[in-house]
Amino acid sequence: MRIGFIGAGKVGFSLGKYLAVNGIALSGYYSRSRESAGEAAEFTGSEVFDSIEELVRESSAIFITVPDGTITEIFDRIKPLDISGKLICHCSGAMSAAEAFPGIGSAGAHGLSVHPLFPVSSKYESYKELSKAFFCLEGDCAEQWSDILTSIGNSVRIIDSSVKVRYHAACAISSNLVCALAAESVSLLKECGFTADEALQALRPLAMSNMAKIFDAGPVNALTGPVERNDVSTVSKHLKCFGTDEEKELYKAVSRKLIEVASEKHPETDYSELRKLLSDN
Repeated sequence: MRIGFIGAGKVGFSLGKYLAVNGIALSGYYSRSRESAGEAAEFTGSEVFDSIEELVRESSAIFITVPDGTITEIFDRIKPLDISGKLICHCSGAMSAAEAFPGIGSAGAHGLSVHPLFPVSSKYESYKELSKAFFCLEGDCAEQWSDILTSIGNSVRIIDSSVKVRYHAACAISSNLVCALAAESVSLLKECGFTADEALQALRPLAMSNMAKIFDAGPVNALTGPVERNDVSTVSKHLKCFGTDEEKELYKAVSRKLIEVASEKHPETDYSELRKLLSDN
């Protein structure tokens, strides 16, 4: 197997390097920017291609590592080529292989989505941490790629295409949406006289300790605070702190979910008054 990459951004760089250092052969890279393709090829010890046609010809598996909105556009460019028997992959968390590669079966090729649950933030550094990533696979040849990834130390789950969007929503909540909650915390502390840097320094041990407890013991056992204590008075005071309806609704929506978690931890507690407070306009 020789893997070629169309697209030389952070995901293409990182995944290509990670596979290469684990002994999986790369053919190389093609990108609209020959300079970026050349950088990726040099970084991974592979070749730079001047055309998609050349890359497709020299690769048995092709990863289309471009923004989600252009994956199908790129596939439409390679579909008329001789891709029979080849594996076409993308790394989108939200798209299924069938959605990204319409009509792939009629071209005699196979489609697979390979999604690492990991924030790829650096072209040159993120590959070093991909060994920690949990990969979700969906589509053709998933068992083969499960074997490849587990052999180099990753945890893997094969999922059905029908749950792909639900799966991606779960990932976004634990990653992207947490950034919104952190931003709101920083904003409130700035109103208390903290600088942004001081707020982050103050919040770090609180957030990191809680996140560690969540992943060690689960969210139910990690839960503390006024919602868990059914402290209606404190929650009511919190609601008066917010300067906009949007901020208040964010707090209320997350707190309503917390009541579900708290009820699982304390099934004997009556949270009806708190639930009403958080539901009122």
